[in-house]
Amino acid sequence: MRRYWIMKVAAFLVFAPALVAGLSFVVMSLWNALIPSLFALPAIGFWQAAGLLVLCRILFGGFRGHGRYGWRHRAWRERWHGMTPEERERFRDGVRRWRDMSWEERRQFRRGFRGCGRAMDEGLNEPKET
Repeated sequence: MRRYWIMKVAAFLVFAPALVAGLSFVVMSLWNALIPSLFALPAIGFWQAAGLLVLCRILFGGFRGHGRYGWRHRAWRERWHGMTPEERERFRDGVRRWRDMSWEERRQFRRGFRGCGRAMDEGLNEPKET
């Protein structure tokens, strides 16, 4: 197990700088091909392109971790917790059958499943009475 982590760290130490260098070269090439002729700005060098990458990461991406799951996972989790046990079982059965369904069968399934797909959002399904 220890050898696995050593190899993983070694691979990171090799491929991370190669990735940064490749991206810096692409940014430099694109900048020098477009920006000087479009906006009359000066051409940039490799290290300026690398700095531009870091600046963009700070301004637009940040350095925090993005977590394991995104907003879609949270939305599905909320939807799942809002379902009754019967709805959950119906959903599981539908997922099991999904692979064998035709396009029309899938469309009917989405329409029939309460709260799932476009049909409920557009008002094509009538709400169930309680």
